[in-house]
Amino acid sequence: MNGLDYCHRNGVSHRDLKPENLLLDSNYNIKIADFGFAAPVEGKDKGGFLHTGLGTPNYMAPEIHAKLPYQARPVDLFASAVILFIMVAQHPPFTTAVSTDHYYKLIAQNRADWFWKLVCNGKENGENTFSAEFKDLFQSMI
Repeated sequence: MNGLDYCHRNGVSHRDLKPENLLLDSNYNIKIADFGFAAPVEGKDKGGFLHTGLGTPNYMAPEIHAKLPYQARPVDLFASAVILFIMVAQHPPFTTAVSTDHYYKLIAQNRADWFWKLVCNGKENGENTFSAEFKDLFQSMI
């Protein structure tokens, strides 16, 4: 998050955050790589929005899938939430952030309670698989 904050404070949006673009140095510090889809945070026209539908579909925010103008910081944060979920759960929270994806649809419709029940179904600790703090963080980021 420090690296992403640094990028944003310096006017750069990554737009393709995913585990494959996160590297570890010799001290196990995360380094953000592959800025091929990077763009100015304020947009190319300085209007505050980006318009190009770039990125890896599984990590793209819903506004990009919907081909809507989008703000850079929130879409990078959205991808970070998906990465965090994968790091903790060892699987993605949903396939893509579109209304036809059942898991994503629950989050979008403010039915996070059902989302957590589904993603915890069959896990050893059941609904206690994820801490309340993790759930709150993920939902806030998404």
